[in-house]
Amino acid sequence: MKKIKIADGIHMLSMNVEDMLFEGIWEIANGVTLNSYIVQGEKTAIIDGVIGWDGIPETLYKNLEEINVHPEDIDYLVVNHTEPDHSGWISNFEKIKDDFTIVCTEKAAKLIGSFYGKDKIKIVKEGDTLDLGNGKVLSFHPVPNVHWPDTMYTFEKDTKTLFSCDMYGSFGKMGEHHFDDEMTPDEIDFFEREGIRYYSNVMTTFTPMLRKAIQKSKEFEINTIAPGHGPLYRGNPSKIMDDYSRFSQYAEGAGKNEITILWGSMYGMTAKAIAHAEEVLKREGIKYNKLEMPLESESQMIATVFKSAALIIAAPTYEYKLFPPVAAALDEIGRKKITGKVAFRFGSFGWSGGAEKELAEILERNKMKWDMVESVEFEGSPKEEDLKKVEAGIMELIGKMKDKIVE
Repeated sequence: MKKIKIADGIHMLSMNVEDMLFEGIWEIANGVTLNSYIVQGEKTAIIDGVIGWDGIPETLYKNLEEINVHPEDIDYLVVNHTEPDHSGWISNFEKIKDDFTIVCTEKAAKLIGSFYGKDKIKIVKEGDTLDLGNGKVLSFHPVPNVHWPDTMYTFEKDTKTLFSCDMYGSFGKMGEHHFDDEMTPDEIDFFEREGIRYYSNVMTTFTPMLRKAIQKSKEFEINTIAPGHGPLYRGNPSKIMDDYSRFSQYAEGAGKNEITILWGSMYGMTAKAIAHAEEVLKREGIKYNKLEMPLESESQMIATVFKSAALIIAAPTYEYKLFPPVAAALDEIGRKKITGKVAFRFGSFGWSGGAEKELAEILERNKMKWDMVESVEFEGSPKEEDLKKVEAGIMELIGKMKDKIVE
């Protein structure tokens, strides 16, 4: 566990976590940080949990002593969000002290009661404050459905620190640099990629509510944004707000100047047309990504489709339907409410078609509102005329994607 001073009276406790599925679903190949915060006035508050604590009192004593905090002086546990990666340590804290007050929203209080059986709770609403003394005053600001309905911001007025919990978070482990103004260009690029993967995997479904949360952030005069995962932003806090605004556009059809090929091929027939598609994209100078399903992880698949301005779906008919791994991927994209993308599909069929019908059903069922270039289907291996149609479809796709590009 790392202990880092953010400002006078405010410390972050942070640790890197690997070898886990985030939310029990999402692969995090590059790990993730779990951040918690301690604010000291005359009284002391912990915000979003003491991460990395093993439940043994002596371990917590040692970590807190190093930042001059005495566990018996901790009066408040502020729960911005009850998901257990932020709140799961609450039961263990009773081993240290049983006289503490949990501060949270009304919806969080119900979850804390059902998760942990706690009832000593101070429910806060928009603009409520908690004076810790010595100039440290916390104010509370609900931001529902970021990404659970219980979530709130906590703002410390003296240091102008916004504790944003999952909002403005990112996947990815941190090394020695925890603040944006310390990071190298490579680290900045790394957390841009990991931020996109975090938003697309965890937040996309709730994009309309995240936009409201972004606007609420802009109501504060902020020196530092301190999220529950990933780096802290003090050099230019508005950058992560702008990044999240851009990510919200990706969720509704915009993307980087690149095309993702989401594909699968049983016996190489569709793959022949993919090879031709790649030649066309290279000739046109278009950056592209290839995701072969089911070999690609779901986490990476979602993130790559999410950030791309256009999509090529290359998959054959399988038992009168769309090739199942590609169909499952599209269904998950739909569940995540990634809407408004421009896309083009081609694929092989044998004794019968049917892939096109299921594709239409997936798009309709999930209300994806994708702008589809007319599909190209071919019997068996693609002939010269089929490849010309594929090329024409790609050129139309490239034309359509120009209005979608947001870097």
